[in-house]
Amino acid sequence: MMNTEARAAQTAAGRELVVRLAFGSMAAHTLRAAVRLEVVELIGDGRRTAAEVAVGARTAHQPMTRLLRALTALGLLAEHAPDTFSVTPAGALLGPRHPDSLAAFVRMFTDPAIVRAWEHLDTSVRTGEIAFDTVFGTDFFSHLARHPALSTDFNTAMSQVACETAAVLPRAFDFGRFTSVTDVGGGSGTLLAAVLEAHPGLAGVVFDTADGLAEAPKTLARHGLEERCSLIAGDFFQAVPPGSDVYLVKSILHDWTDAQAVTILRHCRRVLPPGGVVLIVEPVLPEIVGAQDEGTYLSDLNMMVNVGGRERTRADFEEVCRRAALRVTSVTPLAKAAPYSLIEAVAG
Repeated sequence: MMNTEARAAQTAAGRELVVRLAFGSMAAHTLRAAVRLEVVELIGDGRRTAAEVAVGARTAHQPMTRLLRALTALGLLAEHAPDTFSVTPAGALLGPRHPDSLAAFVRMFTDPAIVRAWEHLDTSVRTGEIAFDTVFGTDFFSHLARHPALSTDFNTAMSQVACETAAVLPRAFDFGRFTSVTDVGGGSGTLLAAVLEAHPGLAGVVFDTADGLAEAPKTLARHGLEERCSLIAGDFFQAVPPGSDVYLVKSILHDWTDAQAVTILRHCRRVLPPGGVVLIVEPVLPEIVGAQDEGTYLSDLNMMVNVGGRERTRADFEEVCRRAALRVTSVTPLAKAAPYSLIEAVAG
């Protein structure tokens, strides 16, 4: 049996965990305030006093000091002397001009468009219904289409989180034996641009809605890929453009129900030539939950409340592929782009 001292230590640790998790939304909104007030840009590469930051942000001195100290406690700033701060490497990611910036990601995932549906997570668990649709009176992607600024943030956020995968994927698969890749739901083209740069013999197509493609021309121009990559607007629930021997589907299927995921994959299968392959890049849930899987399971709940999709296990991916006349041949964790895995599927 556990002795009294051990039980008290266990209870204290449990209380600390619960309190930290309960404060989680407060920490998220602290990041949101930092991004909206441009704290990182105002501090810059040196050290600034809270008074200087307050002047730049047009805020009062004392409230800014309190915000900066909270950001310091979160590890995003460092306080070198009373009221004097600098930006840590983690905090630098909140700056929009940082090459690995997560500023748009923070804005998007702390926006009411995401957060309000989470207030009804218990209802979604009870009913299986998408809370977002009830709260906003429309589905998530229709809501984005009606709010251009939010849509821009969403597209930029997706591009920002694609950067790690873009650094890994081109060497994680033998693209060189193929001639053309279509990125289904490819958005800004960030991922496909990395693949094409690493494999000069490849041509490419970014396929997405017109809104989804808004930033893609800039991406292709920045990488000098206008001659090797086409942009095609369309709806992957209706069809996928033919002509490629690799169809890349990253962070798309988890937005949708199994039936909808099967529809997308069927359209890829329909245009897949002999010897072609469908590459799915998504998190793959483990058979047993581990502590390192926290973000993936929170993402799973986010899919539930906001779009009606889900994260999936290997068996789940094998099943939706089977229903789309595809067969999973391998699942490879992308260790340097965790939690993503590369799922290869061929005609089944």
